[in-house]
Amino acid sequence: MNDIVGSGLLAVIAGGVVAVLALVPFVAVSYRRRGGLTLWRTLLWAGAAVYFWAIWTYTLIPLPDDDLYRCAGVNLRPFEFVDDIRAAVAVSGRYLTDPTVLQVALNVLLFLPLGFFLRVLGGRGILVAGLVGLATSALIETTQLTGVWGLFPCAYRVFDVDDLIVNTSGALLGSLVAFAVPAAHRGVAKSPDAEVPRPVTRRRRLLGLVCDVVGISLVGVAVSVLVQAVTVLLLGESATLATDEAASWAGTVAGAALWLGVVLVTGRSIGDLATRVRFTNGILPVWVARPLRFLTGAGAYAVLAALPAPWSIAAFLLALVTGALLVVWRDGRGLTGWIGRRRLVDDRAGVVSPSVDTSASG
Repeated sequence: MNDIVGSGLLAVIAGGVVAVLALVPFVAVSYRRRGGLTLWRTLLWAGAAVYFWAIWTYTLIPLPDDDLYRCAGVNLRPFEFVDDIRAAVAVSGRYLTDPTVLQVALNVLLFLPLGFFLRVLGGRGILVAGLVGLATSALIETTQLTGVWGLFPCAYRVFDVDDLIVNTSGALLGSLVAFAVPAAHRGVAKSPDAEVPRPVTRRRRLLGLVCDVVGISLVGVAVSVLVQAVTVLLLGESATLATDEAASWAGTVAGAALWLGVVLVTGRSIGDLATRVRFTNGILPVWVARPLRFLTGAGAYAVLAALPAPWSIAAFLLALVTGALLVVWRDGRGLTGWIGRRRLVDDRAGVVSPSVDTSASG
Protein backbone atom coordinates (compact mmCIF):
# COMPACT_ATOMS: atom_id res chain seq x y z
CA MET A 1 0.00 0.00 0.00
CA ASN A 2 2.84 2.38 0.84
CA ASP A 3 4.38 1.70 -2.57
CA ILE A 4 1.12 2.60 -4.31
CA VAL A 5 0.76 5.83 -2.34
CA GLY A 6 4.42 6.71 -2.89
CA SER A 7 4.17 6.12 -6.64
CA GLY A 8 1.04 8.25 -6.82
CA LEU A 9 2.63 11.06 -4.81
CA LEU A 10 5.71 11.01 -7.03
CA ALA A 11 3.51 11.19 -10.13
CA VAL A 12 1.59 14.17 -8.74
CA ILE A 13 4.79 16.04 -7.84
CA ALA A 14 6.48 15.34 -11.19
CA GLY A 15 3.28 16.17 -13.09
CA GLY A 16 2.96 19.42 -11.16
CA VAL A 17 6.51 20.39 -12.10
CA VAL A 18 5.79 19.67 -15.78
CA ALA A 19 2.55 21.69 -15.59
CA VAL A 20 4.41 24.69 -14.15
CA LEU A 21 7.16 24.45 -16.77
CA ALA A 22 4.57 24.34 -19.56
CA LEU A 23 2.27 27.02 -18.10
CA VAL A 24 3.22 30.00 -20.30
CA PRO A 25 3.26 28.15 -23.66
CA PHE A 26 0.06 26.32 -22.69
CA VAL A 27 -1.74 29.59 -21.96
CA ALA A 28 -0.40 31.23 -25.13
CA VAL A 29 -1.46 28.33 -27.34
CA SER A 30 -4.88 28.13 -25.69
CA TYR A 31 -5.61 31.79 -26.37
CA ARG A 32 -4.54 31.46 -29.99
CA ARG A 33 -6.11 28.10 -30.81
CA ARG A 34 -9.21 28.10 -28.56
CA GLY A 35 -9.71 31.84 -28.07
CA GLY A 36 -9.28 31.56 -24.33
CA LEU A 37 -8.63 29.22 -21.44
CA THR A 38 -11.30 27.19 -19.68
CA LEU A 39 -11.08 25.45 -16.33
CA TRP A 40 -12.05 22.16 -18.02
CA ARG A 41 -9.12 22.22 -20.44
CA THR A 42 -6.70 23.39 -17.76
CA LEU A 43 -7.63 20.47 -15.50
CA LEU A 44 -7.39 18.12 -18.46
CA TRP A 45 -3.84 19.22 -19.30
CA ALA A 46 -2.79 19.06 -15.65
CA GLY A 47 -4.29 15.59 -15.43
CA ALA A 48 -2.39 14.53 -18.55
CA ALA A 49 0.88 15.76 -17.02
CA VAL A 50 0.28 13.76 -13.84
CA TYR A 51 -0.87 10.72 -15.82
CA PHE A 52 2.28 10.72 -17.97
CA TRP A 53 4.39 10.25 -14.86
CA ALA A 54 1.93 7.85 -13.27
CA ILE A 55 2.49 5.38 -16.11
CA TRP A 56 6.18 5.22 -15.27
CA THR A 57 5.95 5.35 -11.50
CA TYR A 58 3.35 2.58 -11.28
CA THR A 59 5.12 0.30 -13.76
CA LEU A 60 8.78 0.83 -12.82
CA ILE A 61 8.72 1.82 -9.16
CA PRO A 62 9.59 0.64 -6.57
CA LEU A 63 13.00 -0.45 -7.71
CA PRO A 64 14.17 -3.67 -6.06
CA ASP A 65 16.29 -3.79 -2.92
CA ASP A 66 19.80 -5.17 -3.47
CA ASP A 67 19.33 -7.70 -0.65
CA LEU A 68 15.99 -8.94 -1.99
CA TYR A 69 16.81 -8.78 -5.70
CA ARG A 70 15.62 -11.73 -7.77
CA CYS A 71 15.70 -12.16 -11.54
CA ALA A 72 12.22 -12.31 -13.06
CA GLY A 73 11.05 -14.53 -15.88
CA VAL A 74 9.66 -13.91 -19.36
CA ASN A 75 6.28 -14.74 -20.88
CA LEU A 76 6.25 -14.78 -24.68
CA ARG A 77 2.98 -16.72 -25.05
CA PRO A 78 0.15 -14.40 -26.18
CA PHE A 79 -3.19 -14.47 -24.34
CA GLU A 80 -1.91 -16.62 -21.49
CA PHE A 81 -3.81 -14.27 -19.21
CA VAL A 82 -7.07 -15.79 -20.54
CA ASP A 83 -6.08 -19.21 -19.23
CA ASP A 84 -4.91 -17.65 -15.96
CA ILE A 85 -8.30 -15.97 -15.49
CA ARG A 86 -10.19 -19.16 -16.24
CA ALA A 87 -8.11 -21.15 -13.75
CA ALA A 88 -8.38 -18.49 -11.05
CA VAL A 89 -12.13 -18.05 -11.43
CA ALA A 90 -12.65 -21.84 -11.40
CA VAL A 91 -11.06 -21.90 -7.94
CA SER A 92 -12.45 -18.70 -6.43
CA GLY A 93 -15.78 -18.49 -8.25
CA ARG A 94 -15.43 -14.70 -8.34
CA TYR A 95 -15.50 -13.11 -11.78
CA LEU A 96 -15.18 -9.47 -10.73
CA THR A 97 -13.11 -9.53 -7.54
CA ASP A 98 -10.58 -12.26 -8.22
CA PRO A 99 -7.01 -10.82 -8.02
CA THR A 100 -6.08 -12.23 -11.43
CA VAL A 101 -9.10 -10.57 -13.07
CA LEU A 102 -8.43 -7.32 -11.24
CA GLN A 103 -4.79 -7.32 -12.38
CA VAL A 104 -5.83 -7.47 -16.03
CA ALA A 105 -8.57 -4.87 -15.50
CA LEU A 106 -6.15 -2.48 -13.79
CA ASN A 107 -3.69 -2.78 -16.69
CA VAL A 108 -6.49 -1.85 -19.08
CA LEU A 109 -7.52 1.08 -16.89
CA LEU A 110 -3.92 2.31 -16.57
CA PHE A 111 -3.65 2.84 -20.33
CA LEU A 112 -7.23 3.95 -20.95
CA PRO A 113 -6.44 7.64 -20.21
CA LEU A 114 -3.64 7.53 -22.82
CA GLY A 115 -6.10 6.97 -25.67
CA PHE A 116 -8.52 9.46 -24.11
CA PHE A 117 -5.94 12.24 -23.87
CA LEU A 118 -4.62 11.56 -27.36
CA ARG A 119 -8.06 12.14 -28.87
CA VAL A 120 -9.32 14.96 -26.63
CA LEU A 121 -6.09 16.95 -26.32
CA GLY A 122 -4.19 15.88 -29.42
CA GLY A 123 -7.01 15.21 -31.85
CA ARG A 124 -5.56 11.79 -32.72
CA GLY A 125 -7.70 8.82 -33.65
CA ILE A 126 -7.87 5.19 -32.67
CA LEU A 127 -4.97 4.08 -34.92
CA VAL A 128 -2.54 6.52 -33.30
CA ALA A 129 -3.87 5.58 -29.85
CA GLY A 130 -3.15 1.91 -30.55
CA LEU A 131 0.34 2.58 -31.90
CA VAL A 132 1.27 4.93 -29.05
CA GLY A 133 -0.15 2.51 -26.48
CA LEU A 134 1.83 -0.37 -27.99
CA ALA A 135 5.04 1.68 -28.22
CA THR A 136 4.71 2.98 -24.65
CA SER A 137 3.99 -0.47 -23.28
CA ALA A 138 6.89 -1.96 -25.24
CA LEU A 139 9.25 0.69 -23.87
CA ILE A 140 8.14 -0.05 -20.31
CA GLU A 141 8.43 -3.82 -20.74
CA THR A 142 11.86 -3.48 -22.36
CA THR A 143 13.02 -1.21 -19.55
CA GLN A 144 11.97 -3.87 -17.07
CA LEU A 145 13.49 -6.70 -19.14
CA THR A 146 16.87 -4.98 -19.37
CA GLY A 147 16.97 -4.18 -15.66
CA VAL A 148 16.47 -0.44 -16.36
CA TRP A 149 18.90 -0.59 -19.28
CA GLY A 150 21.72 -2.27 -17.37
CA LEU A 151 21.24 -0.64 -13.99
CA PHE A 152 20.41 -4.10 -12.61
CA PRO A 153 21.99 -7.40 -13.74
CA CYS A 154 18.69 -8.84 -15.02
CA ALA A 155 14.96 -8.17 -15.27
CA TYR A 156 13.38 -7.31 -11.90
CA ARG A 157 9.83 -7.69 -13.27
CA VAL A 158 8.38 -10.24 -15.67
CA PHE A 159 8.50 -9.29 -19.34
CA ASP A 160 5.00 -10.27 -20.42
CA VAL A 161 3.75 -10.11 -24.00
CA ASP A 162 0.23 -10.15 -22.57
CA ASP A 163 0.92 -6.76 -21.01
CA LEU A 164 1.53 -5.39 -24.50
CA ILE A 165 -1.85 -6.74 -25.60
CA VAL A 166 -3.78 -5.58 -22.53
CA ASN A 167 -2.16 -2.15 -22.37
CA THR A 168 -2.74 -1.49 -26.05
CA SER A 169 -6.35 -2.55 -25.60
CA GLY A 170 -6.68 0.01 -22.83
CA ALA A 171 -5.39 2.80 -25.08
CA LEU A 172 -7.83 1.76 -27.83
CA LEU A 173 -10.71 1.71 -25.37
CA GLY A 174 -9.74 5.18 -24.10
CA SER A 175 -9.85 6.53 -27.63
CA LEU A 176 -13.40 5.22 -28.00
CA VAL A 177 -14.47 6.61 -24.60
CA ALA A 178 -13.23 10.06 -25.74
CA PHE A 179 -16.14 10.22 -28.19
CA ALA A 180 -18.28 11.06 -25.15
CA VAL A 181 -16.61 14.50 -25.16
CA PRO A 182 -18.36 16.91 -27.58
CA ALA A 183 -16.44 17.39 -30.83
CA ALA A 184 -16.06 21.12 -30.17
CA HIS A 185 -13.91 20.33 -27.12
CA ARG A 186 -11.70 17.73 -28.78
CA GLY A 187 -8.43 18.15 -30.66
CA VAL A 188 -6.10 21.05 -31.41
CA ALA A 189 -7.89 22.48 -34.45
CA LYS A 190 -8.38 26.23 -34.23
CA SER A 191 -11.82 27.16 -32.97
CA PRO A 192 -13.97 29.17 -35.41
CA ASP A 193 -14.31 31.96 -32.84
CA ALA A 194 -10.65 31.96 -31.79
CA GLU A 195 -10.11 35.49 -33.16
CA VAL A 196 -13.25 36.96 -31.62
CA PRO A 197 -12.30 39.51 -28.91
CA ARG A 198 -13.14 38.61 -25.31
CA PRO A 199 -13.58 40.93 -22.33
CA VAL A 200 -10.49 41.49 -20.18
CA THR A 201 -11.59 40.21 -16.80
CA ARG A 202 -9.87 40.10 -13.43
CA ARG A 203 -9.39 36.36 -13.79
CA ARG A 204 -7.73 36.80 -17.17
CA ARG A 205 -5.52 39.57 -15.83
CA LEU A 206 -4.55 37.43 -12.85
CA LEU A 207 -3.62 34.62 -15.23
CA GLY A 208 -1.30 37.01 -17.09
CA LEU A 209 0.33 38.02 -13.80
CA VAL A 210 0.83 34.37 -12.84
CA CYS A 211 2.43 33.71 -16.25
CA ASP A 212 4.83 36.62 -15.70
CA VAL A 213 5.83 35.56 -12.19
CA VAL A 214 6.19 31.87 -13.05
CA GLY A 215 8.00 32.61 -16.32
CA ILE A 216 10.55 35.00 -14.86
CA SER A 217 11.12 32.66 -11.90
CA LEU A 218 11.80 29.71 -14.21
CA VAL A 219 14.26 31.74 -16.27
CA GLY A 220 16.01 32.83 -13.09
CA VAL A 221 16.30 29.28 -11.76
CA ALA A 222 17.54 27.94 -15.11
CA VAL A 223 20.25 30.59 -15.41
CA SER A 224 21.26 30.16 -11.77
CA VAL A 225 21.65 26.39 -12.18
CA LEU A 226 23.61 26.91 -15.39
CA VAL A 227 26.01 29.34 -13.70
CA GLN A 228 26.54 26.92 -10.82
CA ALA A 229 27.14 24.01 -13.22
CA VAL A 230 29.72 25.99 -15.18
CA THR A 231 31.37 27.02 -11.90
CA VAL A 232 31.68 23.38 -10.82
CA LEU A 233 33.19 22.41 -14.18
CA LEU A 234 35.73 25.23 -14.12
CA LEU A 235 36.55 25.60 -10.43
CA GLY A 236 35.38 22.40 -8.75
CA GLU A 237 32.68 21.70 -6.19
CA SER A 238 34.47 23.67 -3.46
CA ALA A 239 33.62 26.91 -5.30
CA THR A 240 29.84 26.42 -5.36
CA LEU A 241 29.15 27.82 -1.90
CA ALA A 242 31.05 31.00 -2.69
CA THR A 243 29.14 31.50 -5.95
CA ASP A 244 25.62 30.62 -4.80
CA GLU A 245 24.66 34.27 -4.27
CA ALA A 246 26.30 35.34 -7.52
CA ALA A 247 24.47 32.59 -9.42
CA SER A 248 21.17 33.65 -7.86
CA TRP A 249 21.74 37.26 -8.88
CA ALA A 250 22.75 36.18 -12.38
CA GLY A 251 19.41 34.38 -12.69
CA THR A 252 17.47 37.38 -11.41
CA VAL A 253 19.23 39.78 -13.77
CA ALA A 254 18.79 37.45 -16.75
CA GLY A 255 15.06 37.06 -16.13
CA ALA A 256 14.57 40.80 -15.59
CA ALA A 257 16.61 41.61 -18.70
CA LEU A 258 14.51 39.27 -20.83
CA TRP A 259 11.27 40.80 -19.56
CA LEU A 260 12.65 44.33 -20.06
CA GLY A 261 13.64 43.54 -23.64
CA VAL A 262 10.22 42.11 -24.47
CA VAL A 263 8.43 45.10 -22.91
CA LEU A 264 10.60 47.66 -24.71
CA VAL A 265 10.12 45.93 -28.07
CA THR A 266 6.44 44.98 -27.87
CA GLY A 267 5.07 47.21 -25.13
CA ARG A 268 3.76 44.12 -23.33
CA SER A 269 5.11 41.55 -20.91
CA ILE A 270 5.25 37.88 -21.79
CA GLY A 271 2.17 37.32 -19.61
CA ASP A 272 0.34 40.02 -21.56
CA LEU A 273 1.31 38.41 -24.85
CA ALA A 274 0.25 34.97 -23.64
CA THR A 275 -3.22 36.18 -22.58
CA ARG A 276 -3.57 38.53 -25.58
CA VAL A 277 -4.14 41.85 -23.81
CA ARG A 278 -2.86 45.34 -24.65
CA PHE A 279 -3.34 48.92 -23.59
CA THR A 280 -5.38 51.57 -25.32
CA ASN A 281 -3.96 55.05 -25.92
CA GLY A 282 -3.10 57.16 -22.88
CA ILE A 283 -1.48 60.40 -21.79
CA LEU A 284 2.14 59.11 -21.79
CA PRO A 285 4.44 58.85 -24.81
CA VAL A 286 5.77 55.43 -25.80
CA TRP A 287 9.31 56.08 -24.54
CA VAL A 288 7.90 56.72 -21.05
CA ALA A 289 5.05 54.20 -21.01
CA ARG A 290 7.09 51.14 -21.91
CA PRO A 291 9.79 51.52 -19.23
CA LEU A 292 6.97 52.30 -16.80
CA ARG A 293 5.31 49.03 -17.80
CA PHE A 294 8.49 47.18 -16.78
CA LEU A 295 8.90 49.11 -13.53
CA THR A 296 5.39 48.16 -12.42
CA GLY A 297 5.52 44.51 -13.50
CA ALA A 298 7.12 41.17 -12.75
CA GLY A 299 10.62 42.19 -13.86
CA ALA A 300 10.87 44.96 -11.29
CA TYR A 301 9.25 42.74 -8.67
CA ALA A 302 11.91 40.04 -9.21
CA VAL A 303 14.75 42.54 -8.80
CA LEU A 304 13.22 44.16 -5.71
CA ALA A 305 12.52 40.79 -4.08
CA ALA A 306 16.19 39.82 -4.51
CA LEU A 307 17.41 42.92 -2.64
CA PRO A 308 18.31 42.65 1.06
CA ALA A 309 15.92 44.02 3.68
CA PRO A 310 14.61 46.64 4.06
CA TRP A 311 14.72 47.26 0.29
CA SER A 312 12.96 43.99 -0.46
CA ILE A 313 9.87 45.41 1.27
CA ALA A 314 9.34 47.40 -1.93
CA ALA A 315 8.54 44.12 -3.71
CA PHE A 316 5.81 43.39 -1.17
CA LEU A 317 4.38 46.90 -1.59
CA LEU A 318 4.39 46.56 -5.38
CA ALA A 319 2.55 43.24 -5.15
CA LEU A 320 0.09 44.73 -2.64
CA VAL A 321 -0.72 47.72 -4.85
CA THR A 322 -1.03 45.53 -7.95
CA GLY A 323 -3.43 43.22 -6.12
CA ALA A 324 -5.49 46.15 -4.81
CA LEU A 325 -5.82 47.71 -8.25
CA LEU A 326 -6.79 44.32 -9.66
CA VAL A 327 -9.80 44.47 -7.34
CA VAL A 328 -10.57 48.13 -8.05
CA TRP A 329 -10.59 47.83 -11.85
CA ARG A 330 -12.37 44.95 -13.53
CA ASP A 331 -9.80 44.81 -16.34
CA GLY A 332 -6.90 44.82 -13.84
CA ARG A 333 -5.03 47.67 -15.53
CA GLY A 334 -2.68 48.14 -12.56
CA LEU A 335 -0.23 50.95 -11.92
CA THR A 336 0.64 51.44 -15.57
CA GLY A 337 -3.01 51.99 -16.46
CA TRP A 338 -3.61 54.23 -13.47
CA ILE A 339 -0.63 56.49 -14.11
CA GLY A 340 -0.97 56.54 -17.89
CA ARG A 341 -4.79 56.77 -17.91
CA ARG A 342 -5.22 53.74 -20.11
CA ARG A 343 -7.35 50.63 -19.99
CA LEU A 344 -6.72 47.05 -21.01
CA VAL A 345 -8.40 45.50 -24.03
CA ASP A 346 -8.18 42.27 -25.98
CA ASP A 347 -5.50 42.54 -28.68
CA ARG A 348 -7.98 41.04 -31.16
CA ALA A 349 -10.19 44.11 -30.77
CA GLY A 350 -8.35 45.91 -33.59
CA VAL A 351 -4.94 47.19 -34.58
CA VAL A 352 -3.92 50.45 -32.96
CA SER A 353 -2.10 53.19 -34.83
CA PRO A 354 1.73 53.41 -34.61
CA SER A 355 1.48 56.45 -32.37
CA VAL A 356 -0.43 54.51 -29.75
CA ASP A 357 1.56 52.48 -27.23
CA THR A 358 0.33 48.91 -26.84
CA SER A 359 1.90 48.14 -23.50
CA ALA A 360 -0.09 46.52 -20.74
CA SER A 361 -0.21 46.65 -16.99
CA GLY A 362 0.60 43.97 -14.55
